Amino acid sequence: MSSTLAAILGGAAGAVALVGAVILIWFCLSHRGSVSRTSETGSSDPSQVGRHGAVELQLRDTRRFEMEELSLATKNFSDKNLIGEGKFGEVYKGLLQDGMLVAIKKRRGIASQEFVDEVRYLSSIQHRNLVTLLGYCQENNLQFLIYEYVPNGSVSSHLYGAGQLSQEKLEFKHRLSIAQGAAKGLAHLHSLSPRLVHKDFKTANVLVDENFIAKVADAGLRNFLGRVDIAGSSSQMAADEIFLAPEVREFRRFSEKSDVYSFGVFLLELLSGKEAIEPPFPDSNQNLVEWVLSNEDRGIMSNIIDRRLESSFTAEGMEDYILLIVRCIDPSSERRPAMSYVEMELDRILDKEMNLTTIMGEGTPTVMLGSKLFEATK
Repeated sequence: MSSTLAAILGGAAGAVALVGAVILIWFCLSHRGSVSRTSETGSSDPSQVGRHGAVELQLRDTRRFEMEELSLATKNFSDKNLIGEGKFGEVYKGLLQDGMLVAIKKRRGIASQEFVDEVRYLSSIQHRNLVTLLGYCQENNLQFLIYEYVPNGSVSSHLYGAGQLSQEKLEFKHRLSIAQGAAKGLAHLHSLSPRLVHKDFKTANVLVDENFIAKVADAGLRNFLGRVDIAGSSSQMAADEIFLAPEVREFRRFSEKSDVYSFGVFLLELLSGKEAIEPPFPDSNQNLVEWVLSNEDRGIMSNIIDRRLESSFTAEGMEDYILLIVRCIDPSSERRPAMSYVEMELDRILDKEMNLTTIMGEGTPTVMLGSKLFEATK
């Protein structure tokens, strides 16, 4: 073989190797770029294109439950296992054969692939502050959604329902911690690509586990229900409507900012210990939200603080918390903060509150009575 031919063949081989190396590098970089954070801890999973064209979630093989299995878990859907009823339908507590406790939502519905696709998408969203959708069942013209069971129920039941929290659990720091967890859950939904809007956030949809860690429930549930008529005269529908932003009530315009408004109403209920649909005082003709929006004097808002809080807060922490409420329920969606900001602000308020109210040795907490609220800041 001549030296010229050898040089040509050597150059060709080098070119092929170079092209192969370029392709390998491109392949590695493109796959690394598709890895996404799927949990608060920052763990990563390879991404796949999902139902919504997203590249943030890996659609896992969602569990399909058998009707017989669900019937056995709920003792044939016994009334004793019925724990509630929501927009999707009846909710039952169930014990699976493997010992796992679950919450089973049941409604009438014709089997469809769209239902399965929606379940696959929503069950792929994993976060410690979101209630996990485990799977589904479609049989006998019935549809079921199977969720993880959250033992301590909704925050609303602890604030103003039967079986309210103990005095210890009602401290301001506990409420801040619950708000913080719920904010993290909502912020995670808004961080997905494409972003997922909850559309039905309310105090009843914030659950607490055995450690009182907040978990947001029913994320994306409106996707199953389609258009939900928000009009009505029942007390429950009126109580739910108070959480809807003005642009939703008037134009049905849902967005991340409408979720922020709903979250602001939730913060207000945590502050007052009562439903936002209620008047702040017996002789008032306004509900809590209307009253807050019509009062620019922040000092007067100390009148609606839940008396069960007693003096378990600092004036500075409470003022910052109230200011956050006012910003979240601003009638203008453009002026409301992003959920990521709300999360960071609650982190800051809670961290400062924990530091200022921690008892050191034989000392006393650095707190201020509700009657003295805002005096130091005037």
